[in-house]
Amino acid sequence: MDLIQSILMGIVQGLSEFLPISSSAHLVFTSNFYKVFKGIEIVHESNQEIFLDIMLHLGTLIAVLIYFRKEILEILKALVYGLKNKDYSAQDFKLGVYIFLGTIVTVLIAYPLNEVAGGLVFKPSIVGILLVFTGILLLFSEARAKKYKSHKDITLKNSLLIAIAQGLAALPGFSRSGLTIATGLLNGVDRTTAARYSFLLSIPIILGASMVYPLVKIDFHEIITYNWTAIIAGTIVSGLVGYICIKYFLKFVSKFSLGIFGYYCLIVGVVTAVFFSIN
Repeated sequence: MDLIQSILMGIVQGLSEFLPISSSAHLVFTSNFYKVFKGIEIVHESNQEIFLDIMLHLGTLIAVLIYFRKEILEILKALVYGLKNKDYSAQDFKLGVYIFLGTIVTVLIAYPLNEVAGGLVFKPSIVGILLVFTGILLLFSEARAKKYKSHKDITLKNSLLIAIAQGLAALPGFSRSGLTIATGLLNGVDRTTAARYSFLLSIPIILGASMVYPLVKIDFHEIITYNWTAIIAGTIVSGLVGYICIKYFLKFVSKFSLGIFGYYCLIVGVVTAVFFSIN
């Protein structure tokens, strides 16, 4: 792994983590296209690449924590106040509970899929097909959303359905933000509210993956041999790009349809599925 590859993947992670186009799919595509270009066998993936992927997600986690710092603080304050005073009526308290329950549901769905998801890293053609499904779901949810009036409240029911969608997004090609926002739209939640809740719901999962996974899977004696210049550069780039992406994506969804991302997923999914099927 070199500096150019790390920075390139940092840009890809920062953009695709929050856009509904599947960050995992784009990291798989970028890594494998790079290997094809360099003449490296696709079945080869080093521990250093796995660690870089974790650090790139940590970069985007920092971005979402900084961007939503006020909302996160309000939710935490509401949880403390509500539990202390047995007052559970505040919307921020409910959001905190929904995020907690949603995280549990996500883990229950995603954990059994981990082994399958890991195997798909070496099968970019299948990841492309799953990305096509993401595109279809985005287009379908937008078409359905136009038929009824949306609302701005997250309820327990739609929060759990969104959490199930997030769990399924453990599979590369299923966009986490795409599936969660589309699920919100299908349940009558407006685009902006669905997007903001999707980002907040992602925090515990990304935090867990970034902190728990290394403690269990990574060989700390091996880490010191990694290209830390490249890893740090990629992490910083993913965080900066991720922050900018959150800011402008929320402005975009408040005014425009997600259909453009649906068509993008369809095109990229088909192209990559065909490309890696013949290479």
